[in-house]
Amino acid sequence: MTDQALTLLRTAGAETIDHPGGTLLAHLVRVSALLDSWGARPALVSAGLCHAFYGTDGFATHLLPLSRRAELVGAIGEEAEELVHAYASCDREASYRTLAVDGSEFTDRFTGERLRPTAQQRRDFAELTAANELDIAAVSPEMRARYGPALLELFTGWRPLLSEPAWEHCRKVLG
Repeated sequence: MTDQALTLLRTAGAETIDHPGGTLLAHLVRVSALLDSWGARPALVSAGLCHAFYGTDGFATHLLPLSRRAELVGAIGEEAEELVHAYASCDREASYRTLAVDGSEFTDRFTGERLRPTAQQRRDFAELTAANELDIAAVSPEMRARYGPALLELFTGWRPLLSEPAWEHCRKVLG
């Protein structure tokens, strides 16, 4: 975790925003630590820490508008920020079903553009999504009961994209 990223998160109010298991900042720190425990590369670990900066299709609260992407690049680097942007831009309904299929389309919810992510981009997206959702499921029995079966089905379909540690954690938390 970079001190710059944590400072930016605190300045943006992440430690005052309620989130399952405490605050948004606590969730982001846990997601980053989970990715690190799975052996993710540093850019993905940093993206885990900052994945909610632009909001998501499932969590509308954003910490920075897209017009200020350069600030996040300065804190975590270009590769990690691109992962954060991709995560935030995902139209889940249009993209989740076929993510594990080579050449599948990924719909950007900000622009409506249909993209064809590389295999590495799809793996990164799946791993970050798993870390995010599994953290919430692990700290909130209510959320696990409500969404656990659907998440297990989703991650089972994404199994080819997930690392072995991520898949094992899916089975532990949701199985």
